[in-house]
Amino acid sequence: MAAKGDYPIPKFHFQVEWGTDFRMGFTEVSGLDFETEVIEYREGNSKKYNKSKQAGLRKFSNVTLKRGTFEGDFDFYNEWSKTYYFQEGNKTGSKYRRTVTIKLLNENHEAIITWKLLNAWPSKVQSTDLKADANEVAIETMELVHEGLEIMEANN
Repeated sequence: MAAKGDYPIPKFHFQVEWGTDFRMGFTEVSGLDFETEVIEYREGNSKKYNKSKQAGLRKFSNVTLKRGTFEGDFDFYNEWSKTYYFQEGNKTGSKYRRTVTIKLLNENHEAIITWKLLNAWPSKVQSTDLKADANEVAIETMELVHEGLEIMEANN
């Protein structure tokens, strides 16, 4: 299928949907990648001196969310602290895993590409680094693990 527009899409206008009661103003989202692992095989009596390759398991990278640090806002830490309840076999686990939706928006604030992270939960939270001579905003980071990534054309 041919490209629909004349120019590539800018990457600075996006939206993250996490759920209710969570501030969504992120400055960066990274790690929206996926791959298929390769299974290599070769029999000892093969006349070819190379391995055959076939598709293996799918692998999804962790997704990193970054945002400015605000006074009194501990949402990242609070979400991460809920992982204490993820004990396998416990009915509370599914309550804290969620679908996270990331949308790339056009100039009319309409979604043009949507990524969905399935069964996502925060595995790591990193507070800002501190530097006495820096002229920067304090940025906090959250790393999400998930069990699948779906990409779809968005119709809003």
